[in-house]
Amino acid sequence: MSDKVVISVGGMTCAACVRRVENALKNVEGVVDAGVNLATARATVVHQPRWAGVPALARVVAEQGYEFLGEVSDAAADPIEASRVRELGELKLKVSCGAVLSVLIFFGSMQHWFGFLQAIPRQSMLAAMFILTAPAVFWVGSRFFIGAWKAAKQKTSDMNTLVAVGAFSAYAYSAAATFFPRFFGSAGVAPHVYYDGAAMIITLVLLGRLLEAVSRGKTSQAIKKLIGLAPKTARVIRDGAEVEMTIDALQTGDEVLVRPGEKVPVDGIILTGRSTLDESMLTGESLPVSREAGQKVFAATMNQAGSFTMRATGVGADTMLAHIIRMVEEAQGSKAPIQRLADKVASVFVPVVFLIAFLTFGVWYFVPADANFSRALINFVSVLVIACPCALGLATPTAVIVGTGLGAQSGILIKGGEALEKIHKLSMVVFDKTGTLTRGEPEVTDVVCAADFTGRQVLTVAAALEKTSEHPLAKAIVDRARKDGISPPSTDSFEALSGMGARGFVDGKAALAGNRFLMTKQGYSVDLLDGEAVRLAQKGKTLVYVAEGEKIMGLIALADAPKASARKAVESLKRRGLKVAMITGDNAGTAASVGAQLGVEQVMADVLPGGKADAIRQLQAFGEVVAMVGDGINDAPALAAADVGIAVGAGADVAIEAADITLVREDLNAVPEAIALSAATIRVIRQNLFWAFIYNVIGIPIAAGILYPFFGILLSPAYAAAAMAFSSVSVVSNSLRLKRVWAKRSRLRNEGDGI
Repeated sequence: MSDKVVISVGGMTCAACVRRVENALKNVEGVVDAGVNLATARATVVHQPRWAGVPALARVVAEQGYEFLGEVSDAAADPIEASRVRELGELKLKVSCGAVLSVLIFFGSMQHWFGFLQAIPRQSMLAAMFILTAPAVFWVGSRFFIGAWKAAKQKTSDMNTLVAVGAFSAYAYSAAATFFPRFFGSAGVAPHVYYDGAAMIITLVLLGRLLEAVSRGKTSQAIKKLIGLAPKTARVIRDGAEVEMTIDALQTGDEVLVRPGEKVPVDGIILTGRSTLDESMLTGESLPVSREAGQKVFAATMNQAGSFTMRATGVGADTMLAHIIRMVEEAQGSKAPIQRLADKVASVFVPVVFLIAFLTFGVWYFVPADANFSRALINFVSVLVIACPCALGLATPTAVIVGTGLGAQSGILIKGGEALEKIHKLSMVVFDKTGTLTRGEPEVTDVVCAADFTGRQVLTVAAALEKTSEHPLAKAIVDRARKDGISPPSTDSFEALSGMGARGFVDGKAALAGNRFLMTKQGYSVDLLDGEAVRLAQKGKTLVYVAEGEKIMGLIALADAPKASARKAVESLKRRGLKVAMITGDNAGTAASVGAQLGVEQVMADVLPGGKADAIRQLQAFGEVVAMVGDGINDAPALAAADVGIAVGAGADVAIEAADITLVREDLNAVPEAIALSAATIRVIRQNLFWAFIYNVIGIPIAAGILYPFFGILLSPAYAAAAMAFSSVSVVSNSLRLKRVWAKRSRLRNEGDGI
């Protein structure tokens, strides 16, 4: 058995940083696995019950040269946020100073362009540029040199190494050319200086970091919005009086008053009163819903009309809002399988870049007839600077963050990058019937009696057996009995028979209530009821047989209407080329009737809970990539067995836990929406990875001077720095574009154009 902990790590800048931190965390005693997300600056560590603990994680993070910012235990108190604010402030200051210094140095480099500078002796100008460049390189760019030094101590290298070596090489060469020009003259090399290039490399790379940090902050806006939804205070009734107190002070069982226009402070059940609530922040649905005594309400939803009192059932970390935040954070911190390719490339990227850079220097210094040290150095520096792996490290996590955030805003909770990637590969969607495709609120429509029994007797025994069950059919039978004035007697030795029914002793007599399979298995003959059973089943009704002693008493027919969104969801899935099936423990006649109403052609009926999982595996064996959509405890094995498990949020906790995706809202159109969101996100990830790869495939050869023999083109280090910064920003911006694409799709959907 394993557990996990999430920590915040500061100072990571590229895919190489991610790899170093991951490897270090994996080597901690008792750690099973570790995954680091560059975009969220978080590491998820899976560990055994006996392990070295969080202090050991903090130690190895520090040893690698990064900042341990603490354990993430509460979304509202994320230590990375404070670190981000500090980082943004520092970046803005240093970018501003770097820009000013770069402009001054540029003026000095182009002294002959400006008449007012021509009177200054060239050697004096070079000395001034030497002085101005020092803070631009070593103070403005201090993070690169510190990062490179820490990497060197670990006998490794990263993006900081590339930038630090590149900028320092340009500065050191320029200093030598300034103060030892005769040495260059004796070697037959013109003593050119590249102070402006060194300063601009640092400034432009740092500008890229700043833009990247701002953009990454935008990708996590969904979480920030969710956290901001929670109210700060609540009105609690104590000793008959209203007392306003902070949310943190509320306890389970407190009686809370909610007035019109106020947010519901915690999860709970309405005791008195009724109202309409805006639950769009949870479900993504804009239409308000009515709530009355006995019904659940959730924290942060908006009370629109009417006052009510409620009993708190979930406070603090136990609210639905807190659960959603945790799920989204876990999803955003996870890795999609497609990221593995990028990780493999990043693991060898920096050493290969250094090799290419030194080869570039050697070729340009020794091969051309007009070879010189300056040109070789410039190309060496350009290769180092342009080859930044930042874009590669950001390609996947930024898209996953945006995708899962958009899902959360639409009432679709995606547990991780793996689920996000798998769902767009589906070939088939299998729905549970009761409570998923149907409303899950069946009503008794018919009571059929065998000889010597009355309808009242049948209902009495059935209600006695079903009164302790949470199954929708059981509740419907009990409700019908109460409406008929029947008070169910006590039941002894009660036993729930999963997927079949229930049995026990009612008034000292053995009694049984369940489906036809259960009755025949227990040796009861139902032939006398077959005529009525067939007639009712053909109408799409569910049948519950009731027996007492050795006799069949009769049967109860129940009808459960399909959800309003079910047929449209099925049609949307079919338009996407997906096969749609329904699986249920209900009889074949009822299942076929519901399937016909919804346009579901493949119907699997009379399937026990364990059989649902087997049915899913059988479909997979035939090559189908299967999603299972369910809500009940009996659906949990199938949800776990499916390639993608989708739980309806109003369902059982165990079903939600087993699923990869949770639909907070009841609208089944969220299923094709989730598939569309996955497809859009994966498309953006592939675009990002393509850009990151192609940027380096094209940029590095150009920086090495491959175009010079044909077109006379060499890439200045300053231009290389600008291109590198642009690549990172473009990847993040493309991920953010997903927001606009999804907003347009949602608008079209609301206008009736579908998914």
